[in-house]
Amino acid sequence: MMEEEVVDVVGAKGRHDAERTAVRHGHESGEVTLGGRRVGVERPRVRSADGRAEMRLQTYVYFADRDPLSRSVLERMLAGVSTRRYRRTQEPVGSEVEQAARSTSRSAVSRTFIERTRRSLGELMSRRLDDVRLAVMMIDGLELQGRTNVVALGISTEGVKIPLGLWEGSSENATVATALLSDLVERGLDPEQGILFVIDGAKALRKAVRNVFGDAPVQRCLRHKERNVTEHLPERDRPNVQQRLRRAWAQDDHARALDQLRRLAGELDHVHPGAAGSLREGMEETLTLTRLGVSGSLKRTLSSTNPCESMIEIVRRTQRNVKRWSSGEMALRWTAAGMLEAERQFRKIIGYRDLATLLVAIEHDHDRRRHSLDAARTSTKETAIVAAV
Repeated sequence: MMEEEVVDVVGAKGRHDAERTAVRHGHESGEVTLGGRRVGVERPRVRSADGRAEMRLQTYVYFADRDPLSRSVLERMLAGVSTRRYRRTQEPVGSEVEQAARSTSRSAVSRTFIERTRRSLGELMSRRLDDVRLAVMMIDGLELQGRTNVVALGISTEGVKIPLGLWEGSSENATVATALLSDLVERGLDPEQGILFVIDGAKALRKAVRNVFGDAPVQRCLRHKERNVTEHLPERDRPNVQQRLRRAWAQDDHARALDQLRRLAGELDHVHPGAAGSLREGMEETLTLTRLGVSGSLKRTLSSTNPCESMIEIVRRTQRNVKRWSSGEMALRWTAAGMLEAERQFRKIIGYRDLATLLVAIEHDHDRRRHSLDAARTSTKETAIVAAV
């Protein structure tokens, strides 16, 4: 193919062409990517007719590109292939070529993978979010042998799931979560747009949302809340409490659902005060979707952090061969690569057709809260004036 391109550029060998713009200039050693390895070749060279500059052959440029090699390494490593077994997964190219191939040793594969995952991290963390219109954001933590990566997953108004970013720290604390959310705003995410936040109930995440996005609606994950409450109960009492919790959360009437939860917490006060306290903590935020009038399949989808946890599960699967995390940068690289790998498998969320209803409800809720706040401020000023008089 390279020789054919030389003929196209220079002309047939042995035939003089007074108008030619390039001439042959011998051969030199080069490398191309073939089947996940680098293979040496003798490439033809071409120079301009006046001899001033060398002309690049596009065929060689295409095959010499290392990107297919790094992409092959990334995909195989994320699929669970270790560096020592990388050679076994390569496409067959013949023993003669195999003996002369390069970039297949453990160290070479490791260097290529580090370079590629560093690029994945840069790609994820530099994504501009100016034109992204989110309906929902889910935040959760990923534990990695003493390190924690807090990750954010967005759901657009069309129901498309979008990995937004991640931040590394020693734990899932408010400082780390606030840094993550602040970075999203710096990359163009509008903090004024109506977004529903779905979190697992961690107070640190709740504080971070309040710090960056103010009084945005927050839905507590029902699965986490149910587990937290029932863990305070003996085995014999768990099924009954679990059923009553799920019955209350399934209600479409917010007042009735809240009344049922309060009644259950009151009954638990005497025999299991720990469970009662756990239930009361963030109780109203377990009913945010009900208060906003969201029902059906969309309510079931957004009432837990399952969509985010599904992404995290894919990230964990790509990391299953890692035995030791040597640095926070390594953890970020692997997690970012796993998040982008998960994005390739994403589908629209169940119930996405009702997201428009959710957005309208969030806007109405925001307006109602703003009017209530303005009324409270006016009342405070009038009281102060009367007192002064």
